[in-house]
Amino acid sequence: MLTLAPRPAAPTPPALLFTPEVEAETRPIWERVSARVTPLEWRLHAPLIAEINRIKRERNAVILAHNYMTPEIFHGVGDYVGDSLGLAREAQRAGADIIVQAGVKFMAETSKVLSPDKRVLIPDLNAGCSLASSITAADVRLMRQRYPNAPVVAYVNTTADVKAEVDICCTSANAVQVVEWAAKEWGSDRVLLIPDEFLARNVARQTAVKIVAWKGRCEVHERFTAEDILELRAAYPDAEVLAHPECPTEVIEVSHFTGSTAAMTDYVAKNKPKQVVLITECSMADNVACEAPETEFIRPCNLCPYMKMISLQNIYDTLVNDRFEVTVDTAVAERARASVQRMIDMPPLAVPARYDLVKARHHVDVELI
Repeated sequence: MLTLAPRPAAPTPPALLFTPEVEAETRPIWERVSARVTPLEWRLHAPLIAEINRIKRERNAVILAHNYMTPEIFHGVGDYVGDSLGLAREAQRAGADIIVQAGVKFMAETSKVLSPDKRVLIPDLNAGCSLASSITAADVRLMRQRYPNAPVVAYVNTTADVKAEVDICCTSANAVQVVEWAAKEWGSDRVLLIPDEFLARNVARQTAVKIVAWKGRCEVHERFTAEDILELRAAYPDAEVLAHPECPTEVIEVSHFTGSTAAMTDYVAKNKPKQVVLITECSMADNVACEAPETEFIRPCNLCPYMKMISLQNIYDTLVNDRFEVTVDTAVAERARASVQRMIDMPPLAVPARYDLVKARHHVDVELI
């Protein structure tokens, strides 16, 4: 069971000012994000960035920033940045005493599960996830009764309680690899892949393993439609459309490439398209664009309301006031750690996984429960 323990508030710190010293200290960051952040915004962001980075050094803290953070967080204060799999690995490696999760609660739980001796803080207690809230540990136990011989794979976008009930976790970067490993390891032709229905459907198109899925959906990605993509392609015929596998299969079918956020980033870096559309959360395009100035990013924008609960201000408040600590029940954490560790121990893929090329030779519909 997750316990979020607030700390008593510290005295209000003095106002932070945009001084010449702050301007000079943060100039390299400004040069990176200046195409995505206005000068007026920067005068507010820069003092917070400078102070957050100072406090991190003082307290031996690190910030794990997900790809969906805004550019001033991602590029300004993130010590480790990336997708869920990358952040999980970094949480385990981090030599810091304190981890601040610039992301949502299931990510903070995962960091705590992997780093039980570190203090894990999250800037906003309400930063949840529609996928994580779509399934419970009790649901998983009932599924096991129905499919007693099939392994259960949980998308990392789940609570620690759910992770404790499954055999192995996965991310969109390695879901096909994990599903095929689990099927072989358990000697089963069927795998339960939960809770994202669309990820499960898109994985089913890549493997001969039969997939049993749960009807959970990401509220950002489920809103994209094939009609949206076709309209974009008609308006921008030279643009390459990159979609996330949490999108409906119909969206995948009319996109040029489908992969995890890490795979999208890798695609842009290697292929350097003149125009690109990222069919995922808004800030992802901003963060990749900061590293790819030669590419024009067309932005069909769906915001994640939970990711946007994280700001420079509440990251600063978290560090100053030592709040809000994430803890996970010891017994739950031990079982969850086994499923997450199996995921981390999977060999890295030589080529980022992609979901737009149908490889399955069987009927690719899933069994939905």
